Amino acid sequence: MTEHVVIVGGGPGGYESALVAAQLGAEVTVVDSDGLGGSAVLTDCVPSKTLIATAEVMTEVAESSELGVVFENREGDVASGVSVDLARVNARVLKLAEDQSADIARRLEREGVAVVRGRGRLAGPQRVVVDLPDGGEQTIDADAILLATGAAPRTLPTAQPDGERILTWEQVYGITEMPSRLIVVGSGVTGAEFASAYLALGIDVTLVSSRDRVLPGEDADAAEVLEDVLTRRGMHVLSKSRMESVTRSGDVVTVTLTDGRTVEGSHCVLALGSVPKTDDLGLEEAGVAVDEAGFVTVDRVSRTTARGVYAAGDCTGVLMLASVAAMQGRIAMWHFLGDAVMPLDLRKVSSNVFTAPEIATVGWSQQAVDEGQIRAEVIRLPLAGNARAKMQGVHDGFVKLFCRPGTGIVVGGVVVGPRASELIHPLSIAVAESLTADQLAQAFTVYPSMSGSIAEAARRLHRV
Repeated sequence: MTEHVVIVGGGPGGYESALVAAQLGAEVTVVDSDGLGGSAVLTDCVPSKTLIATAEVMTEVAESSELGVVFENREGDVASGVSVDLARVNARVLKLAEDQSADIARRLEREGVAVVRGRGRLAGPQRVVVDLPDGGEQTIDADAILLATGAAPRTLPTAQPDGERILTWEQVYGITEMPSRLIVVGSGVTGAEFASAYLALGIDVTLVSSRDRVLPGEDADAAEVLEDVLTRRGMHVLSKSRMESVTRSGDVVTVTLTDGRTVEGSHCVLALGSVPKTDDLGLEEAGVAVDEAGFVTVDRVSRTTARGVYAAGDCTGVLMLASVAAMQGRIAMWHFLGDAVMPLDLRKVSSNVFTAPEIATVGWSQQAVDEGQIRAEVIRLPLAGNARAKMQGVHDGFVKLFCRPGTGIVVGGVVVGPRASELIHPLSIAVAESLTADQLAQAFTVYPSMSGSIAEAARRLHRV
């Protein structure tokens, strides 16, 4: 008998699990209300990294004089003839997001996955009721249900977005004119990425951080490098400055801090974290437990507390990355449909902060080593000594490796520099496959290349 799987939510946790379930012979229905691809494709990862792609070009232009590139009418470090048309940039951003969503729809159709437009909610552990766009309802029975409803930007009563000048990170793509002064509230990954990107586009940026540094959840050495670079490029970083309120009067936005100081700008981006989209889903009635913040409780194979109900992605709060959402969804389907499955291991997850420079990490962290959670030898190698980095005018960044004393097994790594998101991959393989520093060092790298620094760092961990 063919199993019927109903997936509520069309983001990475939803559509990737749908593809696995279809591959394994299940009948699959995806209930989607926000557009296939979810926030990752439509309002988060794809749009923000498309915006950042333009920012990267502007960063390279601004720092190209060292490479012998000369612009006419140059004023200081900026070529006066180079500027950004933000309306065109955002139009491209939204078009790429729409195209990616359409690609996902075509893929699901090819694989025989049914898509129902509407908002799904549980009517018990084996039934989904869909509120359809025309006002009607559709009931779908299922052998298993996967919840992948995602999360939404967090706002505060004292900082309400208006979609014009006070914006969440989902609303910034509606801006058509360059802000004269942008205030970003929140110095986590999202806040740092947008602040870095808009700074590179030539906008005056102030970053309001409640903590003592940007990226408080990332490697401290990496965060220090990034903050130094951003301030050197002209960003105003207000550390240990907690936002009290954000208000607007005409074309002026005012951010009031808890100590009474105020910051004025033309626009403000709120990067205050995310809240799960789990309200009114019938979870309690179906026996699905949530934590005090509303995130669905799951185990390492994505099971909820209700038999036959799984959950994946941002609605679980496990680790808010599209790659983790997709893996949680795949694991859920492998588990339910009886395929070989390995429980989710967050220590093997690689992640990246798309600032300039980028910060990529995998495995155990410096903080864990410092706190004694794991014993590890650490090597940090600046990129400034790398031949390719010198050729490209790269002065900031480093490679950091962690390996176990005695065995030399690589258990973690950090890369700070251009395209760190690509450079982290060999370290991800090393961590996933328990390779030793010697094995990593003995693999050939191209000369000259940035990846040569990874092999060099591994060589320095060699013990006779």
